[in-house]
Amino acid sequence: HLGLSSRIPGFKSRREHQLFLHFFISTISYMGAEMLKHMGSQNLQKSMAIAMFGGIVVSFAPILYAISDANPLTGAFFRMLYALPFLLIIILFRKAKDSRSTNTRLIAVIAGFAFSLDFLAYHSTVDWIGTGIGTLIGNSQVIIVTLVSWWLFGERPNLSILICLPIVMFGLILISGVLDDDPYGEHPVRGVIAGVFTAIFYSLFLIIYRFANRELAPAVNLQFDSTAGCALGLVILSFLPLQSIHVEPIDFQPSVPMHGWLLALAILSQVIGWLAIAHSLPRLPAAYTSFAILLQPTLTIVWGILLLSESPSLQQAIGMFLILGSIIAVTVYGAVDDKDSKSV
Repeated sequence: HLGLSSRIPGFKSRREHQLFLHFFISTISYMGAEMLKHMGSQNLQKSMAIAMFGGIVVSFAPILYAISDANPLTGAFFRMLYALPFLLIIILFRKAKDSRSTNTRLIAVIAGFAFSLDFLAYHSTVDWIGTGIGTLIGNSQVIIVTLVSWWLFGERPNLSILICLPIVMFGLILISGVLDDDPYGEHPVRGVIAGVFTAIFYSLFLIIYRFANRELAPAVNLQFDSTAGCALGLVILSFLPLQSIHVEPIDFQPSVPMHGWLLALAILSQVIGWLAIAHSLPRLPAAYTSFAILLQPTLTIVWGILLLSESPSLQQAIGMFLILGSIIAVTVYGAVDDKDSKSV
């Protein structure tokens, strides 16, 4: 799987490819360094550094899954299962007070059930259309969450989301390859459909998770409950007849090196990466939070090109830039009109 890609769409030579990646990575590094430099408080600098570290670590998650050669349900299930004992050890070590009621904890487990649907769709997307495109489509959930929040909580979206919605739709059409003679991916149309469901199910997870965290429980406790719910949900999905939609059941037979990669995925992404992000985001201003969140899908695109030789076609690359630009616009410029939003 590993090996430097020989080209990026629209670039004729390997040198142009390397210059583009160098510019891309240098720009991200410069933006992060400038943000850290202009933070007056050392506590803010520390929180931002932790958030960026978490985003970088999580950006490798789809790469590790792709290298493992596991099917979607197997990869999703074991990255959850292997994370549980490490999360439990952290909970026992920290001994932080958790005053949540049984009902609130149950809501976190139910959020995990929604996460299992998201994980099934997401890992399928990665298989069918690649790590970079698949991760990017899934992160368009910021638009869906805003629309649903408008409907459920009266949090009125501002103009940016209304402008970005048709742009994202057009980007999805380009990524699907229906207008392309030679699109990247084993099943690009199927991958886009699964990617849209990824965004929908992830939005559902975030909305339920919001209710589960009303009592502001310790992040690791909440993550343990939702991770357990996700693992249980994936087991249930494995026993459903999903072969008609090209989903194979969980392979419970341990094998090497597959489970070595999945163990690394669980420790790096589900434990270290997400705990770093969960710890730091509440302590950061909105603008810095936006950068930290956007770091993960952006770097995944780079790793997919560098490490897995992913080469989207020119039309798919344009679609990716349209979607990424829309996500940045909605995230940075705000998805909710504060004047008209209602407190929850």
